[in-house]
Amino acid sequence: MAHIVIEGPIGVGKTSLSRLLAEELDAQLVLEVVEENPFLAPFYHDPENYAFKVQVFFLLSRYRQLLDLNQGALFVEHVVSDYLFDKDAIFASLNLSGAEWELYQELYRQLSPKLSPPDLVVYLRAEPDLLLQRIAARGRPFERDLDASYLRRLSRAYNDHFQHYPGRVLSLDAAAYDYVVSPADRVAIVNRVLGATKAA
Repeated sequence: MAHIVIEGPIGVGKTSLSRLLAEELDAQLVLEVVEENPFLAPFYHDPENYAFKVQVFFLLSRYRQLLDLNQGALFVEHVVSDYLFDKDAIFASLNLSGAEWELYQELYRQLSPKLSPPDLVVYLRAEPDLLLQRIAARGRPFERDLDASYLRRLSRAYNDHFQHYPGRVLSLDAAAYDYVVSPADRVAIVNRVLGATKAA
């Protein structure tokens, strides 16, 4: 079985590429559960009071989803998902501090070793201006107040994470591919990912 993860900052195109690859590979598609987090919308308006709640909800939700995936892996040939478990710690490192950050790290350290790493991570990079355009285009109400400074911090955190990531990573510039609109770009990016998967 090949487990491919698509990762990158908010609005970079993870879910669109995940759907495209899952269709191409006839793979099981695992999508991040975002809207079900009851603390997410309040977090954007009052991050200081909701950051810990939003992060712990995401941590446990993603852990349960990926644990179920591990246990059912014998019954599928390929899996494509639009998030890496590490993602939660990347966001938490920006949103938490002090005792809350220490408690979160302890929870993360307890859960992370129980999950199998993916075979390949496709890391999509993009500048904040492109991220803001794509965020606006998808129109999630709770994302309207995101600004370029937060997205710059997030992109730096992603870059730092993947400079030290121990697994196989294919890093791609999201601005170079408009795979939602362009058939040629769809073919090109799928070929890049499949080539990297075969080399893994």
